[in-house]
Amino acid sequence: MSGYGAFRFFKNLTLHLMLFAAAVAAVAAPLHQYNDDELRLVARLASRVLVQNHYRGAAPDAAMSRRFYEQYLKELDPGRIYFTDADLAPFEARSGGICQALLKGDFGFAFELYDLFKSRNKEFREFAAEYLKHDIDFTVDEYFQIDRSKAPRPKTPGERRELWRLRLKNDVLYFRMIERMLKEEQTTGKETKLGKLEDSPAWQAKSPADRVLARLRDVGNNVDKREPVEILGMYLGALANSLGPHSGYAPPTLDDDFDIRMSLTLIGIGATLTNEDGFIKVVALIPGGPAALDGRLKVNDRIIAVTEENGESVDVIDMPVDRAVRYIRGKENSQVTLTVLPGDKGRNAHPVNIRITRKKVHLEESAAKGKIVESTDADGGKHRIGIATLPGFYLDIAALRRGDPKARRCSEDLKKILLGFKRDKVDAVVVDLRRNSGGSLPEAISCSGLFMTEGPVVQIRSRDRRELQSDNDPEQAYAGPVVVLSSKLSASSSEIFAAALRDNSRAVLVGDSRTFGKGTILQVEPLEESLSFLGRKIPAGLLTYEMAMFFRVAGGSPQQLGIPSDIVIPSLTEEMKVGEMYLDNHLPWDSIDPVKTTPCDPDLERKIPELRRRSEARVGHSRDFAVLKRRIEMYRRFRDRDKVSLNEKLRWEEYRREKDAEDAAEKLLGEDAADSADNGPDPVLDEAAHIASDLAELERNSPSRNVPE
Repeated sequence: MSGYGAFRFFKNLTLHLMLFAAAVAAVAAPLHQYNDDELRLVARLASRVLVQNHYRGAAPDAAMSRRFYEQYLKELDPGRIYFTDADLAPFEARSGGICQALLKGDFGFAFELYDLFKSRNKEFREFAAEYLKHDIDFTVDEYFQIDRSKAPRPKTPGERRELWRLRLKNDVLYFRMIERMLKEEQTTGKETKLGKLEDSPAWQAKSPADRVLARLRDVGNNVDKREPVEILGMYLGALANSLGPHSGYAPPTLDDDFDIRMSLTLIGIGATLTNEDGFIKVVALIPGGPAALDGRLKVNDRIIAVTEENGESVDVIDMPVDRAVRYIRGKENSQVTLTVLPGDKGRNAHPVNIRITRKKVHLEESAAKGKIVESTDADGGKHRIGIATLPGFYLDIAALRRGDPKARRCSEDLKKILLGFKRDKVDAVVVDLRRNSGGSLPEAISCSGLFMTEGPVVQIRSRDRRELQSDNDPEQAYAGPVVVLSSKLSASSSEIFAAALRDNSRAVLVGDSRTFGKGTILQVEPLEESLSFLGRKIPAGLLTYEMAMFFRVAGGSPQQLGIPSDIVIPSLTEEMKVGEMYLDNHLPWDSIDPVKTTPCDPDLERKIPELRRRSEARVGHSRDFAVLKRRIEMYRRFRDRDKVSLNEKLRWEEYRREKDAEDAAEKLLGEDAADSADNGPDPVLDEAAHIASDLAELERNSPSRNVPE
């Protein structure tokens, strides 16, 4: 990741947290071949469900159509490098009526604009192939604008070509920076992620210009080979996004991802794939999965064909990865044969066949985890602190519908962790939600109930009703002191959980100054179920849309503003410009009447100022936080920058200054989790444990606490 790459990564972090790499996963049939009538049916149904049921309640008028149009343009050309004003003039003239047209099943506008995009993308690739034949002068003082989402579009083809030139020069320079860093690391003997990258045969065989062309080829291949239902899916997704930033449409090629995300299980071979140079390349193997246990398929291997056990074979060269995945998927205990070019043999590899039996794979890296650490309070007292990490509020909905008593759910996993903490006599618990972007609302309520005997958890208001959701189960898995650690990445159900414990005076909230600020509840609607009532049986995809807003027991909604922390701990995520307030078309903050509560600890408010004082003193004298603060300062220097130098000497100086901050940010966000069992110091988590230790010490002298031990 380059300096400007970090900027883009942070800016799009919400999307990053919501998406998966293309994992070879659940059962899926080959792509249905849609006729125009079927596409019109999907378009009418999806658009009507969105317009009629979204919480925003917007009318499908010209203003909504233009928002819809702008959103579709962002889907196609987020960097504003493909279309000139003249290109778009005919579309602008028609944009005021596209919502009404779509409600009638007319999606022609989407395909016309996509065809123009495909043509311009091809022109860009042809321009790149010619431009990159020649030497590039990196001594000129030129700049490339990083974030062009608000920039004016090129007015003429000449301006567009100049923009393309600067973009390509920047991309080549990015790879030159990595090459220089690799050489520097080889000199110092430092082993890093870049060193692992250099081991790839594809990396060794290419110049920076070749790598840029290969990447453009893969992107162009995806653009050129999208199926009509996938293009319609982008269009419907743009309509959904124009109503709310968390609304969306997953076409039948992608709708399995939701089940995987919620159940933490998949049926397949257990590999993560990507496109590279027209090949389907293995990026990672899931530990304990069929491919990892078999041992023959390796990272960097390239899959060129897939054969079912009935003998039917499909060539997957130049096939988009999401489509290739559908051929590799299949039923549990069925066999698939992969024709593979071994990655360790480079370009001269001979194909080999690997037969693997598909099995159920558990994604344990996304499950709740617990550990016990020793921490010290401000007076030097030692305490055992249980750390419960919740990456998401997952629930195997399909297993639950089948009545499976062993259906995977976050609350059951967390309950086991808390009971283990109780047996081991921990003095306090920290619940780490820093990377938890949400999940199941019922699971958030159930998890809240594990810390309380009974009490209100969240208020919900839809377009036509209001209700209160409470924990009505008197069972309590853990009754001791609790600290909830969150960040600006903690969203949705994690905000419900944090707010419920805080509003019931059950926990102290620490971390970033606020959480993400997603105060809406999503409806997930498989469209096939609706079509079945019409007597039609075709794959129709999955709609998600904001159908309600949730409110704290105290009355305010987390929407837009998030949940504030009682104690702020310095962190890199605190410096990121992420959150609901930065998303287009987000709903505004709102509030309703509060609900009466009985505080679990009536003395909690008195303890918080003392906890804050101790934390600030500790952070102020901490070596780890001194290092972190320097990295934060480095990050601030380029966070708001809108351009990068294309002069190699200046760019190298920038790159060196920023790399430490980027590496720290990537480590914090867990990008190296698969590479290392120990991601090094985590001063934020350590400080949360110290605060929990202080809380345990203060609670010994607080007999008013209303939670039974």
